Amino acid sequence: MTSKFGDSDSEFRRGARAVIALPDLGRDARRDTDARLAEAAGLAEAIGIDVEDRLAFRVRRAQPATLFGSGQVERIADAVRQSEAELLIVDGAVTPIQQKTLEERTKAKVIDRTGLILEIFGERAATAEGRLQVELAHLDYQAGRLVRSWTHLERQRGGFGFLGGPGETQIEADRRMIRDRMAKLRRELDQVARTRTLHRARRQKAPWPVIALVGYTNAGKSTLFNRLTRAEVRAEDLLFATLGPTMREIALPGIEKAILSDTVGFVSDLPTQLVAAFRATLEEVVSADLIIHVRDISHPDSDAQRIDVEQVLDEIGAGGEGRAPRIEAWNKIDLLGEEEGIRARAEAQRRNDVVVISALSGEGVDGLLAAASEVLRRESKVRIVTLPAENGELIAWLHANGEVLSYDHEGLETRFVVRLSDKDWARFQSWRQSRS
Repeated sequence: MTSKFGDSDSEFRRGARAVIALPDLGRDARRDTDARLAEAAGLAEAIGIDVEDRLAFRVRRAQPATLFGSGQVERIADAVRQSEAELLIVDGAVTPIQQKTLEERTKAKVIDRTGLILEIFGERAATAEGRLQVELAHLDYQAGRLVRSWTHLERQRGGFGFLGGPGETQIEADRRMIRDRMAKLRRELDQVARTRTLHRARRQKAPWPVIALVGYTNAGKSTLFNRLTRAEVRAEDLLFATLGPTMREIALPGIEKAILSDTVGFVSDLPTQLVAAFRATLEEVVSADLIIHVRDISHPDSDAQRIDVEQVLDEIGAGGEGRAPRIEAWNKIDLLGEEEGIRARAEAQRRNDVVVISALSGEGVDGLLAAASEVLRRESKVRIVTLPAENGELIAWLHANGEVLSYDHEGLETRFVVRLSDKDWARFQSWRQSRS
């Protein structure tokens, strides 16, 4: 799927000039206005849009036709004219009527926060599954809007292959085209999901725990992933630099091997269409043995970002009773001032689920690995295992993944008293059975 902004034949291009307008409806006092504007600018810049001006308005009551008040719309239109902007980005939700009216008043193309995030995902999706998920999310978002011709969809996506019948209105034809295309995408994604389920079942039989890195976009997950795995996953000071899961093997103290998964970053007001579309991808998080929540502790909205991440985890089924244990990695500690750094480290020491780190410099990373190992081994129980003395592979696994308390030889067999968690015990049993 080609982004409208990335297509040279499309209405807009990389380098388009934009004005950002933030409607403050008083619903989220947790967030800093400047930080919100900076994030919106970061989202725009992620797809090559040049932000010329940023405006924030307190909106006491959303206007049905324009969202903003009449005087505010005039100020926005003036900013668009003065900066010669082609695009108005509204950092909030905009209805089709509000979009149409604002376009008429400002003489600029209008896109809201959801549409902007969908554009980023559309440009960045690298895998076949990711492209299917993004296109489905994009069509779901656009299905209720239909405020302009849909001929661009056929050009950008190779054509849907559906023609309207005699007497069919343009909107009816468009809606039918979208509905049929969405049905086809869902069938293709169902097949992908079945394949993914089979792969996950095979991994769950493997004798290694899975650790998932989650966090707000640009929190430093990929930088941490690269440091822990010596991989070269894309890690930039860019929102949504990572869109798909990447998995690598790592070693932990007392655990010979674990699987580390880097996932897509979350963001406030993540479009519901994308949460639904990427649910299959995020199942890696749901089935993880441990979740490491990477936080940019230097960000002014760090606490609000934590809440956003927790909400998404709840939405995908990774929260509530029976959830995987979590560790918070307070990243970018090196960007805090001296006093702020002292306070953050003191707060982390008072908690048993927080480790202060700098993924860039490596500070605290060994402590994070030790904490992860401790959590994974915390709920271990004493088990008695008898193995043939020549089965070196299974014996080595017990030493690497459990705490061998004692062992003694009984003829050609060795009897181990070992401490293992329930999950590690299940893995051991499955692995042992596969080799019998």
